[in-house]
Amino acid sequence: MSGDHYFSASPASAENLRTITVHLAGRDIEVTTAGGVFSPDRVDPGTQVLLANTPPPPPGGDILDLGCGWGPISLSIALDSPHATVWAVDVNERSLDLVRRNAASLGLDNINAVSPDDVPDDVVFRSIRSNPPIRVGKNVLHDMLLHWLPRLDESSDAWLVVQRNLGSDSLQRWLAATLDHTFSVHRAATGRGYRVLKVRRHGTPMTEPIELP
Repeated sequence: MSGDHYFSASPASAENLRTITVHLAGRDIEVTTAGGVFSPDRVDPGTQVLLANTPPPPPGGDILDLGCGWGPISLSIALDSPHATVWAVDVNERSLDLVRRNAASLGLDNINAVSPDDVPDDVVFRSIRSNPPIRVGKNVLHDMLLHWLPRLDESSDAWLVVQRNLGSDSLQRWLAATLDHTFSVHRAATGRGYRVLKVRRHGTPMTEPIELP
C-alpha cells in the first residue's frame, strides 16, 4: 500500500486516470481525476457544502482556491467568472496537472494551477475559496492560513469549509483570536456536518469584539 497522502508533493501511487461527470456552476461537465489526489471519484461533501453556501465569485480580479485538488472549486469559479483570474494552488503536482487538463478540456484560460511558491508576492485576492487540508496538522494549517488570509484585498472575503468533528469551531475561535482587527470571522452556514466560515477583511479596523454565534 502506498504511503501517499493527498497533500504529498509527488504521489508515488499509480495515476489511474479516470473520467467522471460532476455538476459544477449549474451544469454537468466531464472532468479527469486520478489516484493520489483528494476525492478522486466525486465532488466531496465539504466542497459541495461550500459551493452551495457561498455567493457568486467576484466577476473580475484575482481569486484563490487554496488546496485545489483536481479543481472543483477552481473550475466552478472560472466558469462563473470568466473575466477573473483563478489561482489554483496545491502542493500536489498531480492535482495541478489535473486542474490544467480540466481547464483545457473546458476551454478555460483563466486558471493558473501553481504551487504556493509560484504565486507572485504582489497578487492580492478579491476572494479566497477553500476546502483546506485539515489533515496536514494544526500547525501547518495555521501557518498556511496566516500566510494567505492577509493577502485578501480590503473589503473582501475568504470562505472556508471545515468538518465539524475535525475542529471547525476551534479553528473559528483561533482565527478570531489570531487575525488582527481588520478581520471579522463568523460561521456563515452549516450543512452535512460541515461549517462554512466567512473571514472578511475590512478597510478599517473593527471596533467590536469578534464572538462565536
